[in-house]
Amino acid sequence: MTLQDRVRVHEVTLLSDNWYTLRTTAFDWRRNDGQWQRMHRETYDRGNGATLLPYNLARRTVLLVRQFRYPAFVNGHDELLIEAAAGLLDDAAPEERIRAEVEEELGLRLGEVRKIFECFMSPGSVTEKLHFFVAPYEPSMRVGAGGGLAEEGEDIEVLELGIDETLAMVADGRIQDAKTVMLLYHARLHLFGGAGL
Repeated sequence: MTLQDRVRVHEVTLLSDNWYTLRTTAFDWRRNDGQWQRMHRETYDRGNGATLLPYNLARRTVLLVRQFRYPAFVNGHDELLIEAAAGLLDDAAPEERIRAEVEEELGLRLGEVRKIFECFMSPGSVTEKLHFFVAPYEPSMRVGAGGGLAEEGEDIEVLELGIDETLAMVADGRIQDAKTVMLLYHARLHLFGGAGL
């Protein structure tokens, strides 16, 4: 039996189509015991995205960004968020989109880019799947200052930090963005070596 056999959608109502799309859905779910249960869920569709962590093994550094995130602010976070470069796919292939985002946000034109995994980031309510990438960088790859696109409301600061410093920042709460934490731990385990975790 597939999931298609276990879900019967009854009604989908559009609640908002302002910034992204918010819908509420009434459906029946076939439980493990075979009984059908009526459920209601809201889903927020903002499209899929990609994120990338540039790393330099010789210098033991990574590049991150610091920027304002209104949803984090209204949830009590009174600091700019430190994050990995990221963006929505907007109908582009994940690697194509993340290369463009890295150039806009970090000012780098990357060479080799490697996809490491993809994940649903908040599957209880948000449809987004995020494609995760890593790529080596050198200072010679810089083609601009970065900072994002002002017309998209971006006001981004580029940070070059040591991998060990970033993990200390996760531990003490200075880095709280989930995609960034995932990329940093991947980098520590698989790129910089796992000792000292």
